[in-house]
Amino acid sequence: MDFLHNIGSFFWSLFWLFALVAYLIALFAIVGDLFRDRELAGGWKALWLIFLFFVPFLTALAYLLFRGQGMAERSKAAAQRQQEAVDSYIRDVAASPADEISKAKQLLDDGAITAGEYDRIKARVLA
Repeated sequence: MDFLHNIGSFFWSLFWLFALVAYLIALFAIVGDLFRDRELAGGWKALWLIFLFFVPFLTALAYLLFRGQGMAERSKAAAQRQQEAVDSYIRDVAASPADEISKAKQLLDDGAITAGEYDRIKARVLA
């Protein structure tokens, strides 16, 4: 019987640990969204933070109910901006085939590579 009590106690503790982690994730998401929101004035942000500090569970629930849709939209917009920045960086870093061929042509003209090597580079780039 003592074994069943220990197993039950373990799973009950595991449940509360899961609930605590889920709450902390939601809390950090709310605070991050508060600072990301450019439409909400500073006084309102401060008021939300004060309520999150003194009445955390109720305030988090209210925030998710009243501002959850906007929270999702701001998160989506931030992810899109991040993806656009990554795509722009990749385009800037990646050389175009024309650039590689012109560099190979310059090396051929300088005598650094042979005509056969130039043809292999050109074929590889165009493939």
